[in-house]
This record gives sequence, C-alpha cells and structure tokens, in this order.
Amino acid sequence: MPLLVLVRHGQSVWNLENRFTGEVDVDLTPLGREEARAAGKKLKSIAFSNGFTSVLRRAEETLSLILEETGHPGLPVTRSKALNERNYGDLQGLNKAEMAKKYGEEQIALWRRSYSVRPPGGESLQDTAARVIPYYEQEIEPLLKKGKNILVVAHGNSLRSLMMHLEAISEAAIAEVNIPTGLPRQYRLDANGKIEEVVYL
Repeated sequence: MPLLVLVRHGQSVWNLENRFTGEVDVDLTPLGREEARAAGKKLKSIAFSNGFTSVLRRAEETLSLILEETGHPGLPVTRSKALNERNYGDLQGLNKAEMAKKYGEEQIALWRRSYSVRPPGGESLQDTAARVIPYYEQEIEPLLKKGKNILVVAHGNSLRSLMMHLEAISEAAIAEVNIPTGLPRQYRLDANGKIEEVVYL
C-alpha cells in the first residue's frame, strides 16, 4: 500500500519572530534545520519515489535536508507555486501579537483560522484549497494510485487545506487544526487512494 507523507517546513525566521509570513520567502532558523534533519531520520526507512514542494526556500531547504538524512538527495523533486503558503496580504511581515492588539484577538483568529474569510489583500484557506487540491489530484494522486510513496513538504495552510480534503475535515473543525513544524504526518492508502491509517511519526 502506498504512503503519502506530509511535512510542514522547519521553523522559519518569521515563525520565530511571530510574524505573518505567507508568500514572503524567508529562511529557516538553525532550529528549523534541526527539525528538518530530525524528520529525515524518521523517514529513513521509507523508499520514496517522488518529492513535491513549494517554490519557497523554507520548504525547499527542509525537503533537501530531509533527503540528505534519508540518503536520497537525488530523489526526483517537483516544485510548484500551487503548494505555496497562503498569501496573508497586508498582514505579511507584521507581528501577530501587535496585530491582535490593533484589531482584536477575534478578528485575527478569523483571518488566520476561518475557512472563507480573507485577510486584507490576501487569500482565505478556501482560496488556498482551490489551488492545492486540484494540483494534488492531477500531479500527486495518480502516482499514489500506481503504488508509489510520495513526500510533500509545504506550509501550514497549504497542508491544512490538503488535510481537509484527505480526511474530510469540516470547515469548522479545520480552525482547530495546527500543524507542527518539521513533524511528518503519514497516510497509508489503499489501491483506490482512500486513507487506511494516519499517524504522526
């Protein structure tokens, strides 16, 4: 049975600084690189056929470090903007705590966690899903149905939208889902692409 493994990139500089990052291309922190290497150690026993990542370097570097640790730096990797983090619009680069003081905790929670509400000038989770899920169905799912093991390294919200699709998580329930940095989430699928098992490694 094929395996699909999702990994949110390791801690980034703006994660550490509690800033809205979105599509801004920031680097990993030293801890983020350690998280990526730790993920690679957990994934050593899996023979992946293909890797997928966004075009943002925090995800690309995380994938690269994982593959170094697994001993497969030459794994075929596809990079796509479809897997990028959601665009946080006017909030990008701003401190989350400061914005909560300015707009109120409830408004920030709505912008960050609701399914359909867009932050000013940015994307909602629904908008993010509208690019992530078709990409998954067209590029990744066919490989899984051929029995291939696939590794996807992306971002908190692009992966949350994919998790909604894979696990049939409701719009209300997804608001409570937080994906840790650098922690692999493994799906074991049957021949039809249906989930048999989900575990954090």
